[in-house]
Amino acid sequence: MKETHLSLPVSESDVRRLRVGDRVFMSGIINTMRDMAHRRTIGMLEKGEVLPFRLSEGAIWHCGPIARRKDQIWQILAAGPTSSSRFTELGAQLVTKLHVRITIGKGTMGEEMVIALRDVGGIYLLATGGCAVLYARQISEVANVHWLDLGMPEAVWVLNVNRLGPLVVGIDSSGNTQYEITRRNAYRSIEDIYEQEGVDVRKTCVWWPKSAVGLGDRASQR
Repeated sequence: MKETHLSLPVSESDVRRLRVGDRVFMSGIINTMRDMAHRRTIGMLEKGEVLPFRLSEGAIWHCGPIARRKDQIWQILAAGPTSSSRFTELGAQLVTKLHVRITIGKGTMGEEMVIALRDVGGIYLLATGGCAVLYARQISEVANVHWLDLGMPEAVWVLNVNRLGPLVVGIDSSGNTQYEITRRNAYRSIEDIYEQEGVDVRKTCVWWPKSAVGLGDRASQR
């Protein structure tokens, strides 16, 4: 595992060097996008319309910031990641159509996104839930905001960030995912524990309201 600092826009070669588990700090322009912004963006692309912001070679952050405006200047008060799994289909389309190199969010993303990132050369970075105030402090300025008619969290906020992070590579451009690696390691540990304790995993039973393995006929006697 290594630590990397990326400045946006970022090249495909820089992204392809990263692997699952690497720590990343981001600097440059990042666009926040949630549900309605994804749908509006895809709709505009399908009509051949020009987007008011740049996504090519850039970054999308699944985030709905809380902001206030003072003396005509926007200030971000909190900027935490939202769960990314629901953006799998639309996010994969944006990666494929616009070569979005970096997607930042929380939790897992589905197979369509894994394939898109692998084919185009992109990565998915995991941000930590509960750190919205910390991330807000890493935002240097609000460069612009688009589509406020969707509401503050759903608008596209164009943010200039300085060393946003630490973020962790959750999906790399080779198709590896942190979720799958963690799942395999967990099941391997479970199998080792069963073997050490002499549990026969072939004998399973359900003992309401609990399920257990290896109890055999003993459970039916309870």
